[in-house]
Amino acid sequence: MDDIFEWKRLLFNDLPVAFLLEVLFRTCIMFIIVLLTLKFAGKRGVKQLSVFEVVIIISLGSAAGDPMFYEDVGLIPALTVFITVLLMYRLVTWMLGKSKRFENFIEGKVKCIIEDGQFSLQSFKKEDLALDEFFAELRLRSIEHLGQVRNAYIETNGAISVYFYEDEDVKYGLPIRPQLFAMKSKDIPKSGTYACTFCANVQQLEPVHANCTVCGREEWIEAIKSKRVV
Repeated sequence: MDDIFEWKRLLFNDLPVAFLLEVLFRTCIMFIIVLLTLKFAGKRGVKQLSVFEVVIIISLGSAAGDPMFYEDVGLIPALTVFITVLLMYRLVTWMLGKSKRFENFIEGKVKCIIEDGQFSLQSFKKEDLALDEFFAELRLRSIEHLGQVRNAYIETNGAISVYFYEDEDVKYGLPIRPQLFAMKSKDIPKSGTYACTFCANVQQLEPVHANCTVCGREEWIEAIKSKRVV
């Protein structure tokens, strides 16, 4: 038991306490290298990172971490990794500017996810959409139902752009407030205006079993037409 919890080995890995000064020096050097690399790479805010740029950050983090506290990892090899990653980044960004096909492959395309208050099923696979997270983004913009939204797009960096109807043009739409969306059902309790919970198509329904005329699904929720309050 004493061998397992040998505190000097556990805390210092049999290295002298003075090695902490070297760790301090290594950390400062690698921090400066990371900072300069991101500066020369022209990095933007975290929310604006593409998939490729996330890979770059992970690569830099891996290359920077080991030299900070492993005595057998030199700074020069780590610096070589940083220079290589930076050159690769510059090469890929140059190719992104030269080839639209390569740009679409790496960065993806802007996708229209809402068209005239309904999900644009032709533009994307709705099954791939994190619906709860998407609805949360809309609620943060004071959106109560999709009838308030003229268009919404998922940008290549993952951000969501939303364009609204004017108050006088707001129409019936799918409620996205959790307490209302949870009331979805296959049963139509009364005549009225209902929204399909899958594609947000709005239909006038009678109290009988009905399938959506757009997607064929059969789960509904009573649509609302409230104006957006900012």
